[in-house]
Parts: sequence; C-alpha cells; structure tokens
Amino acid sequence: MMKVGITGGIGSGKTTICKLFELLGIPVFYADTVGKELMLSDLAVKQAIVNLFGDSAYFPDTSLNRKYIADIVFKDNEKLNALNAIIHPAVKDAFLLWSEKQSAPYVLKEAALLFESKSYLDNDSNILVSSSVELRIKRVMERDQTSREKVLERIEKQLPEEEKQKLADFFILNNEELHIIPQVLKLHHQLVLLAQQK
Repeated sequence: MMKVGITGGIGSGKTTICKLFELLGIPVFYADTVGKELMLSDLAVKQAIVNLFGDSAYFPDTSLNRKYIADIVFKDNEKLNALNAIIHPAVKDAFLLWSEKQSAPYVLKEAALLFESKSYLDNDSNILVSSSVELRIKRVMERDQTSREKVLERIEKQLPEEEKQKLADFFILNNEELHIIPQVLKLHHQLVLLAQQK
C-alpha cells in the first residue's frame, strides 16, 4: 500500500483538498483527529499524559482537560515535545494498522505537523498544500472567530513554508486563483501511476 502524506500550514485548506481525494475513492487518515481520540481511548497514552501533566490532565468524567494542557504546552516547549513524543508513536501505529485494511491504490495521511514530527519519513511521497499567509490568516480568523494576533502565534509555531517546500514531493496551490479540482485530479493520476509501479 503506497502511503502519501499531506500537510499545509494552518488555513491552507488541506482538509478541503482531502475531501476531494475522498470523492475520488482515496481513504484519508486524519492524524490529528486520531491523536485526540487516542488521548481518550488508549490507556497507555492516558497514563503517560497523567504522568506528564498530573491528575488535572483529565476531568473526573475521564474527558481531557484540553485548556489545562494547552496552557502548559503553549508556554513550555519541553512539555510540548514530551506530549508529542507520547502521541506521535501511538498515531503512527494506528496509521499502519488502518492502512493495512485499505484497498485503494494509495492512502493519504493528513497531519498538521507532518514535517515537524518527522512522520513524513515513513511515507512514500508527501504533498504540501500552499496558500499565501494573508489568505491563511483571513480563513482562520473567519473559521475560528479569532484575532489576527492569535492566528500569527499559531503560524509561528509551525515550520516555515520555505522549509516545508524543500521536504515535499508534490504541491497543490490553494490561493483562490488556480482551480484546485484540476490540480487534485492531475496529482491523483500521477499517484495512481506511481502506486502501479511499486
């Protein structure tokens, strides 16, 4: 099974692109969603999070105290790295199990921190969805009802676009000038051909 990573900076529109691939019959593994689910369902992950953040990491009803954890990791990079070191291996295992059950020519792994987490190294190819910074800020401000400053803070936490471009094999430009459907169709055909050669 050919594994293809797909990522893009916050507000680049990668989820929209993934939905188009799904319409073409390509299964998409949403790594960030699975990571959140594992923080609730995987006992080893939960225990590691409690060891790292203390009992306040979870509410008495066993739901995750997201705000408490976010407030800590936003100010403390060591704690953020330690949290990622718990989540990323668990997500990697879940992705491998999931991909073995798929029957399409290739699968997509959508992850916001694909390059930052080094998980791109496990894929056969990687796609970067790109948009201008101003367009990304506008989209996120509208989507999350948040301020420009908050969006910029989140953008600064991610790897710069130039660095991502060096690591990606394929690109989709989602700048509202070039149509995305022809780009997705062209890339889909390229990936199907690559999968057949594997």
